[in-house]
Amino acid sequence: MKTKIFTNIDEVPVDTWEALVQGHSCSHSRALWELVETSGLNDFHHRYVLVCDDAEEPVAFAGFYAITTDVAIFAPPVLRGLLAKVRLVFPHFLKFRMLECGTPILVSSPPFAASDQRMNDQVVAALAKMLQEIARVKGHLIIVMRDFEPPAAALRRDLERLGYHWVGSLPNTYLDIRWRTPEEYVAALTSYYRSKLLKHLRRNREQQVRHELRDDFADLADTLCRQWLVVHEQADEFQREVLNPTFYREFSRRLGERSKVLLFYRGDELVGHALLLLDGDLLRWLYFGRNHAVNDGLYIYVGYAVIETAIRLGARRLELGLTTYSIKQDLGATVTPISLALYSPWRLLNPLVGRIYALLNRPPRLANRRVFKV
Repeated sequence: MKTKIFTNIDEVPVDTWEALVQGHSCSHSRALWELVETSGLNDFHHRYVLVCDDAEEPVAFAGFYAITTDVAIFAPPVLRGLLAKVRLVFPHFLKFRMLECGTPILVSSPPFAASDQRMNDQVVAALAKMLQEIARVKGHLIIVMRDFEPPAAALRRDLERLGYHWVGSLPNTYLDIRWRTPEEYVAALTSYYRSKLLKHLRRNREQQVRHELRDDFADLADTLCRQWLVVHEQADEFQREVLNPTFYREFSRRLGERSKVLLFYRGDELVGHALLLLDGDLLRWLYFGRNHAVNDGLYIYVGYAVIETAIRLGARRLELGLTTYSIKQDLGATVTPISLALYSPWRLLNPLVGRIYALLNRPPRLANRRVFKV
C-alpha cells in the first residue's frame, strides 16, 4: 500500500473521493470535510490521504489533522480540579500539538473509508506508518487514530504490532428505533421509566414548551452558537472543539437535507436547540444549546423530542452521543465502548504512552439498564 497526501481539500480528486466513500458514513463525505475546514474550528490543520494499491489505484480515503489537545482530556473530577489550578500559572500544562486521524466532530468507526472492507488491515497499517513519518518530521508528541467501536476492534492486533497502544475513550450511546410511532416507544418503557418521562413531559408542556424541526437554519447561526456556548461553558465533562456561527451556517448550507435542527420554544421564545445529522438510516444528535444554564428538565424533553424525530424520519438507529449518560440511559440508550490507538514517535516515550494515558484519564464504565419491557 502507498499513500498520497493532499494539503488542500481542493487538490483531492472529487470523483475518486466520492467513489471511495460511497456506501460509507457521511462523516467521510467531501461536504462534511468542507464544512469542518471552512468553519475554522480551534487550531485544526487539515490534510487528506488516499491509500493506493501496488497499481496506484486508490482503495481508501481518510482525513487527518494536527490540533492542540489536552492529554488529560478525560481526567476524573479531582484531577481536573488540580489541573485547573496548575493552569492558572501554566496555561499549556499537559496540552500538546497532536496528529489525529479521524473525523473531528463525529464518531467515525473505523477512521477511514475503504472500497473493500477486506483490505482494512492493510489500509490501517499504511495509515499508521504514514502518520508516524509525518509526526517525526513535524515534531508531534502523540499520534491518535480514532475512533474504533466494537465492529472495528479487529484492527487492534494490527495496530499493536506497529507499536500503537489501544486505550479506552468516552463511550457512545445508541438507541435502535423499532417503533412505528412515538406512542409505541413510550408504551414500550417499563413503568418506572415511563412514569419518569411522562412527568417531565407534562411539566414542560405546562410551561408551554414545544418544538419544531427545520432543515434550513443558516439564518439562526448566531443565535444557535450563543446557545451552544452557554452549555459548553457550563460543561464539567469532555470538551474540545469550540463551535462558531460559521459552523452552524455552513452545516445548514453544505449538508442540505441531511442537516436538521430541533428548535425548542417556551411560549414564543426560542430557548434551545438540538443539532442533528441524518446519516443514511442513522440519525446523529451532535450538539445541544440553550439560553440559560438552569436545571429545569428541558434536556429530558429535548432527548424525547430527538427520539420522536428519529421515529418520524424513519431512522433505524439513533446516536445520542457522548456524556450526560444517565439521562440518555433513562430514555433507553445503550452504551457502546470506543477505543483509540495512541503512538509517540519519541522512542523512549512510546512504551509509556498507554500507562500515562491510563493514569491521567478515567473514561466511565457504564452498565446498560433494562429500560424496556422486552
